[in-house]
Amino acid sequence: MVHTTKGIVLRTVKYGDTSIITTVYTELFGIQSYLVKGVRQSSKKSGGKAGFFQPSAMLEMEVYHNELKQLQFIKEYRWSYLYEKVMSDVVRNTVAMYVIELLQHSLKQPEANPELFYLIEDTLKQLDRGTDMLAGNLPLYFTLHLAGELGFQMQGTYAVNTPYLDLQDGNFVTALPSHPYFLEGKQAEATSQLLSLQFYSDLDHITLNRSIRRDLLQAYQTYLALHIADFGDMRSLPILQEILS
Repeated sequence: MVHTTKGIVLRTVKYGDTSIITTVYTELFGIQSYLVKGVRQSSKKSGGKAGFFQPSAMLEMEVYHNELKQLQFIKEYRWSYLYEKVMSDVVRNTVAMYVIELLQHSLKQPEANPELFYLIEDTLKQLDRGTDMLAGNLPLYFTLHLAGELGFQMQGTYAVNTPYLDLQDGNFVTALPSHPYFLEGKQAEATSQLLSLQFYSDLDHITLNRSIRRDLLQAYQTYLALHIADFGDMRSLPILQEILS
């Protein structure tokens, strides 16, 4: 049966001489792998088609879907959104690759989650359209909201009587935790601010220096690793930490 669904490309590998297998996070079916034939042929008909399947590409697809099969097929595909800045701007492209790698490490089950799909889609569009300040803060915002969509939203707020963020329990707490996985001071306060934001545009009003951004990115990776089995190390994290001012 043919279905129409939007999808965000997570990874693509070569298959045979002319084809690819692409892993896509879809609106209707969650994570799916598709065999796409002939897109690497050196012909006018296939010219440039492999570019549709680079990581972070957003597509509108007509797909054949069989619940009993691990490998599906795409009948038709086209852009659902065409980037203006992400592919050419070094900072935005690095943020996009961070978002995609974060999903690769975090999404363990194939089930559909439309709300998570819309979060990813909106995040990538805002990255493309937003200001430099928004782009710099977006990795932090997305990581926190991804955790919430996956079921372990941080709870509470930074205050005089709750000055510590316990990364193991995901709560702002009164007493200093007995383990090393916690934030305090500026890092805890900034996290509380980011958690309270309602709109992407509010990221324009969060001013963080390079050191705090670096520390928060590392802490949020620790938080995810504490809650997701076999999370692993992210190759894009040190690159992102280096380029964000």
